[in-house]
Amino acid sequence: MEASFNNKTALVVGASQGTGREIAKQLASYGAKVIAVSRSKDRLGTLQKQVPSIQIISLDITNWNETEKLLSELGPVDFLVNNAGPAVLEAILDTTEQQLDFTLDINVKALINTTRLIAKNFLQHKTPGVIVNLSSSISNLSAYIAAKGAVDAYTRACALELGPHNIRINCVNATIILTETDELGYEDPSMATPLYEITPLKRFCKIQDVVDVTLYLLSDQSRMITGVCLPVDGGFLAI
Repeated sequence: MEASFNNKTALVVGASQGTGREIAKQLASYGAKVIAVSRSKDRLGTLQKQVPSIQIISLDITNWNETEKLLSELGPVDFLVNNAGPAVLEAILDTTEQQLDFTLDINVKALINTTRLIAKNFLQHKTPGVIVNLSSSISNLSAYIAAKGAVDAYTRACALELGPHNIRINCVNATIILTETDELGYEDPSMATPLYEITPLKRFCKIQDVVDVTLYLLSDQSRMITGVCLPVDGGFLAI
């Protein structure tokens, strides 16, 4: 995709590894001023060594007050990418309260907090901002999918509320993303094979597949798109 994000500021949450890291790096390569947020100070440091122009903020976004303090101090922001959201690999009957709290705190509560704070930033600076939330189309991880379902619904609600202010917000709903960490455990053939077999394109996502769609949704090429949860799943949801 040909794009230019010159003179734009992008806040990427969950930027220290995997998809978030590549989104941050490619936004920077297209001219954006990137602010990368993650709990992992070491990984952020590695990212900054790779791309010195990237500003880093080490932050636990589940800390509501600390997040509000730090993000409220930012200057004008044009883009927000909400990428933080690890999965809990437990079946319905085995999910503990601690696991559920962990999943909802990061995937839902923290995302709502960062979204509201940056939406305030957009309004304060009269910026026609854009938000992209990284969600999921995977359907067999109960707590995780409950959280991502909330993200999808929240995205649509925000689109209605923020649209009159010329602020867009969309979701990217990816299938399994093949990263070096294999966070969802799908390196186990017993988990991967059944989903692979019923996916029409017979492949899983690569990081670049998600990065390309995210950059498109941030760009002016998608200027009439808001409130959409866009599947990047090889046709899985068409079944």
